Amino acid sequence: MNTQTYFYIILAGIASLLVALFLYKYKSKSALKKNALFAFLRFLSVFLILILLINPKITNTSYYNEKPNLVVVTDNSNSIKQLKEEENVKVFLNSIEKNKELSERFNILNYTFSDELGTDSLNFKNKQTNISKALLELKSIYKETVSPTILITDGNQTYGSDYTFAAQQYQQPIYPIVVGDSLKTSDLKISNLNVNKYAYLKNKFPVEVILVYNGDNTITKNFSITSNGKAVFSKAINFTKDNNSQILRFELPTNKVGVQTYSASLGTLENEKNKQNNYKKFAIEVIDKSTNVAIVSTLLHPDLGALKKSIETNKQRKVSILKPKKFLNQKNDFQMVMLYQPNNQFKSILSYLTKENINYLAVLGTQTNFDFLNKETDLFSVEATSQTENYQPIFNSNYNAFITPELDFNSFPPLKSIFGELKINSEFQTLLEQSVNGISTNQPLLATLEKGTSRYGILFGENIWKWRAQSYVNQQTFTVFDDFTGKLVQFLASKKRKQRITLDYQTFYDGNANAVLRSQVFNKNYEFDASQSVNIILKDEINNNTINLPLILSNNSYQVDLSQLKPSKYSFTVSTNSNLAKSGSFEILDFNIEAQFANADVTKLHQLSTNSNGVLGLIDNYQVVLDNLLNDKRYLPIQKSTTKTEALINCYYLLFLIVLIIVIEWYLRKYKGLI
Repeated sequence: MNTQTYFYIILAGIASLLVALFLYKYKSKSALKKNALFAFLRFLSVFLILILLINPKITNTSYYNEKPNLVVVTDNSNSIKQLKEEENVKVFLNSIEKNKELSERFNILNYTFSDELGTDSLNFKNKQTNISKALLELKSIYKETVSPTILITDGNQTYGSDYTFAAQQYQQPIYPIVVGDSLKTSDLKISNLNVNKYAYLKNKFPVEVILVYNGDNTITKNFSITSNGKAVFSKAINFTKDNNSQILRFELPTNKVGVQTYSASLGTLENEKNKQNNYKKFAIEVIDKSTNVAIVSTLLHPDLGALKKSIETNKQRKVSILKPKKFLNQKNDFQMVMLYQPNNQFKSILSYLTKENINYLAVLGTQTNFDFLNKETDLFSVEATSQTENYQPIFNSNYNAFITPELDFNSFPPLKSIFGELKINSEFQTLLEQSVNGISTNQPLLATLEKGTSRYGILFGENIWKWRAQSYVNQQTFTVFDDFTGKLVQFLASKKRKQRITLDYQTFYDGNANAVLRSQVFNKNYEFDASQSVNIILKDEINNNTINLPLILSNNSYQVDLSQLKPSKYSFTVSTNSNLAKSGSFEILDFNIEAQFANADVTKLHQLSTNSNGVLGLIDNYQVVLDNLLNDKRYLPIQKSTTKTEALINCYYLLFLIVLIIVIEWYLRKYKGLI
């Protein structure tokens, strides 16, 4: 309470006393001694009423001790099982749970991780490991807290950024517990095998193989690649202690259209502990044609390079950036055209595209000549102004022209274009809506439309290169954004009639870690139908087994997780309860990336502990880490206080007391015959 409140309380006390004296001394004929009790009761009731009117604030401060957190993060990937360390990990976790000293000193919080951070029970079945992602997710949870972290892992990460850099952002002491053999044993392995996903018929495709030897002897082993039981490549490789890695680059021929499977093998050592990493299967899809895309522009802009790079990640597509005149000389070579900020020089191109019903995507920005476009095309018109505007994207979840990958469009920077109204003169679907300062304009930012057998797209903004960069920041990969542009190009480049059931899947999967099949089902008006019951019947072409699985509705598609399938060749049929069906086939290659590691990565885990001011421990000697945690003065409890301020008028018991005092005074006056 401040000084002014104390002053008002003193005045209330004086006023209450004067009222009591006035009633029971000045106005009463009886002596003050006889009325002293009545005067006191009246003083109390008036004083308390005045206190409620003043309504002082009462502050209450309580103190408590806050224990630091102890975050225990356990690797739940299949590599722990491959190293035969499951029981040791469970014993260690059980010892933490039963350690009373730790429980008294810390708030113990348990997590598991593989490709995602979670709180699932341990099963050591997950197919990927991303330590850096787990640390970054923990950073967002335990920011600005004292949370030393025990990291139980073999240190072998299958994808993601370097986790030693992620640990610098986490800013918590990390105590790695090394799971697996910390001593390096002799091992030969196929470290990496790089190959394109697609190749052309009657051509050759490049293969790059990295072979690694851990050992002290000089050895010679044979490396070979076979297909359908026939050797297509073979070479003897020499290794020494110093020359312990070899990079092979060669080309293999393609003679048949479709998915072609190959097996790479490297000779094994005597008593080699892990022989699984000496073999690797891979596949390519041989195609006899490709999609040629022309980006026509008179400008130099980073969007051009970003679009070319993004589209060409699919080796089935080739992109050429051309001036208008050069495009007209090669116009018959392309299945799809992108018109980047068209102007007067595009007149002949628009006439050709309209006459021949060629599919195209128009990218409209600040340097587009909208007066020219309004005259030359009847697909759309723009009421342009001289002002520019930044348009944020809003994803339309009801869009169903093609299945879109999950991108966080809300985090994307705005695209820039002129301020104006876009009018599309045919029936269209909005994939992304415009948003200005967080308010939707109900105008399309990215839309697609179909007119006869032709398909068109309109992107109302430039600087899409920033979207690709932001996608990488969000997910540490360009893959998802490139998949988005790839599906857009695939839709616009096709002249096939729209089908009531569509499928999205890969012809082969490198292991079953990310094997997912998606489908869209449409009604007779080609509107997405979310009421269908969709099933898939899978047939194992090698073992002749049949599996029936349901597809689950997710956003604007149905999908099924195929990760439980064994490596094999499968044919399938997706059907609905409205008698729609579509068939296909795929192959799951026999590859488990988690089985490629023979030892724990002790060097990197030691670097992790040193950089974060933690301590490294072994799974069979973990007590060193626990003792360090208990003796470290950085993890002492912190005394904190909580201050609560409450208005007196909220104290209902005070109102009850006032009523009680008034009733007592009235009853005593009645008893003494003063009323």
